[in-house]
Amino acid sequence: MSVIDEVIRIEEDNSLSFGNYSVSEKQKVNDFEAFGDVYKVKTHNEITRLEKNGKLLLETVPGATVHNLKVSEKGITFLAEGVDDTQITLELESGVSYKIYVDDVNIGKMKANLSGKINFSVELGTTAKAVHIDKK
Repeated sequence: MSVIDEVIRIEEDNSLSFGNYSVSEKQKVNDFEAFGDVYKVKTHNEITRLEKNGKLLLETVPGATVHNLKVSEKGITFLAEGVDDTQITLELESGVSYKIYVDDVNIGKMKANLSGKINFSVELGTTAKAVHIDKK
């Protein structure tokens, strides 16, 4: 896998790829329209943040590249790559429990807080890790 040169793009399978952890200067795209929604991306080596319709969807600290992000009623899937231990924050449904898998290994069950956020860490490298979050 590699970083996303165009900051955000729609893939052939109707998923989104975004972010570039290798740049030190902030890159951002506002008002990217896809699938009837409006996305905003901010990315660089310290943070990657994706907003959907003005609300946080996914954030990584430090920055990462996210490939093939798909969001459904059942959960979220994506591939993530970066350079270090990375904290991932997702804003989902408040009070709902989710099972989190990294490379098909169940790393735990989390209940979203009152604002709908869940946080977990993944040790990323330049080989992408598959992340899957199942709504329970």
